[in-house]
Amino acid sequence: MLASRRCIWIVLDSCGIGAAPDASSYGEPDAMSNTIVHVAEAVGGLVAPNLARLGLGRIDRVPGVSAAAATGAYGTMVERSAGKDTTNGHLEFVGVVLSEPMPTYPNGFPPEIIEPFERYVGKPVLANKPASGTVVIDEYGHLHMQTGRPIVYTSADSVFQVAAHEAIIPVDTLYDWCAYARSILTGRHAVGRVIARPFIGEPGHFVRTDRRRDFSLHFGDTVLNAVEQAGYPVIGIGKIGDIYGGSGITTSIHTHDNDDAMRILLEQMQVVQEGLIYANLVDFDAKYGHRNDPVGFARAIEAFDHSLGSLLATMRPQDLLIVTADHGCDPTVPGTDHTRERVPLLVWHTRMSSPIDLGVRSTFADVGATVAAFFGVEAPPVGGSFLDLLDC
Repeated sequence: MLASRRCIWIVLDSCGIGAAPDASSYGEPDAMSNTIVHVAEAVGGLVAPNLARLGLGRIDRVPGVSAAAATGAYGTMVERSAGKDTTNGHLEFVGVVLSEPMPTYPNGFPPEIIEPFERYVGKPVLANKPASGTVVIDEYGHLHMQTGRPIVYTSADSVFQVAAHEAIIPVDTLYDWCAYARSILTGRHAVGRVIARPFIGEPGHFVRTDRRRDFSLHFGDTVLNAVEQAGYPVIGIGKIGDIYGGSGITTSIHTHDNDDAMRILLEQMQVVQEGLIYANLVDFDAKYGHRNDPVGFARAIEAFDHSLGSLLATMRPQDLLIVTADHGCDPTVPGTDHTRERVPLLVWHTRMSSPIDLGVRSTFADVGATVAAFFGVEAPPVGGSFLDLLDC
């Protein structure tokens, strides 16, 4: 175990930066996508001096973000796994590459899934179709409140989602229903995630709450387990613990929104002196990408940048910062689905004084390989470390 090693790893959920080489095979919106550049254009340029410092402006021409200000290491990564989901991206980060896409349900879930689920919950479901999470509760929320029937829906991603009003179905009951769904969604129906989606409010004014919970597939030990087994704490902030089903996570901390996640991350940096602090900031995706709100998306990037300044000021010489994304969700292209994009790779430590080009990495797993090298643990089966490029 290497003394005083600390890595801060932040995933900006949905902050892709340009169509992936195979994006056209996912559809025309994917081929048109460039989430960060397009949201920056929507507001006439981002105010993001700290992301500029890390090197964002050298990855692409991002309006408002200077390329000359860079002192960090920068590059992009191309996903090797099939798909464009949170699960795919986060699994590949830690060394699990999916050669086949996980199942999706453009026509809703078949009877062999819905019927046992309905028997378990004791009532028929509502919806059972692909839908936007906010639209589906607006459409079916009133009927759900009258009947207690769960709203079941999916998306272009490999997910089985269950929405229920907190005043009608206790959240613990919703979690239990989702745990059961996870138990039957196996084999050819092994979706990446079952997601509990609690909401509150009245018809016409429904709001999803932050008590969401993900029930993810388990793919065996990863880099996270190796870091944990080496004796380091692994702190998962936001939905990180859910994404990995708690595997390799020593402490999981729920968050309300991006601001809360950054507040908690900075608090953890005060008390966790070594180990991995791994955060997912979900607002870019849930509040802005899927809702076609490029202005809100841009303002959320600027708010993160402001918090990033505090984080950089807190870092110690032995710390390593990695900022990346898991996919895109370009709010300016047709549709509300994730977009198949390259993702930014920004890496920084306090001793860096000039920019370092990390190039185009051929897999997200290069991050996991670098984390493994940083902590001196076994490397994942795929991916190559860029640690030696960092003078770390």
